[in-house]
Amino acid sequence: MTPMIKITDLSKSFTLHNQGSAVIPVMAGADLTVAAGECVGLTGQSGAGKSTLMRMVYGNYLTAGGSLIVGDLDVARALPREIIALRRHTLGYVSQFLRVVPRVPTLDVVADPLLSLGTPIAEARDRAAGLLKRLNIPERLWPLSPTTFSGGEQQRVNIARGFAHAYPVLLLDEPTASLDAVNREVVLGLIEEAKGRGAAILGIFHDEAARAQVCDRLVDVTGFTPPNPKTGVAA
Repeated sequence: MTPMIKITDLSKSFTLHNQGSAVIPVMAGADLTVAAGECVGLTGQSGAGKSTLMRMVYGNYLTAGGSLIVGDLDVARALPREIIALRRHTLGYVSQFLRVVPRVPTLDVVADPLLSLGTPIAEARDRAAGLLKRLNIPERLWPLSPTTFSGGEQQRVNIARGFAHAYPVLLLDEPTASLDAVNREVVLGLIEEAKGRGAAILGIFHDEAARAQVCDRLVDVTGFTPPNPKTGVAA
């Protein structure tokens, strides 16, 4: 089966411009694949590079070397317009934080990924409404901006938005963090359904029970840590 995500010999470094342009290597030799219908969980201690790898896949961070194929596109070498198109059609990302334009109604925030694809407004809002109901966001809140909501409500709106379009590839950053038991099960159900329709999912799950339920395998990103140039041992 052709992987939907294929990472080969990927590396990343950061340049500290305020410290004499010192270059700090943070990842080297990363190899990873995620097939359609598979959920792969990233593990490793805090600071090991889980979020860095996810941001590289999404195109937020530039790579230093290697290839990073998502669908048919090498994100490591893609033009900005190609990454924008990839995010619109193929690659969804549920982050831990909701970032939206103030004063846009919650219903339209969730419907936006579908509207950007040309989905009729009524159809997009109907899909958004179904997800908001499923995630227990009261209907009286739908006309309001989610910027006024509690942290838990914002997280559920963010999840609804991330699952509005049937993305072939999904990145999930702590999707069940801080959720109550009822909404946690709803989110896990959404993940299982996405896998069932063939989505390739790469995620960070600190919730061990959730990780055990939805992940087909785990990858420890500690193995992608470059060696310390002074000791030759991984940092």
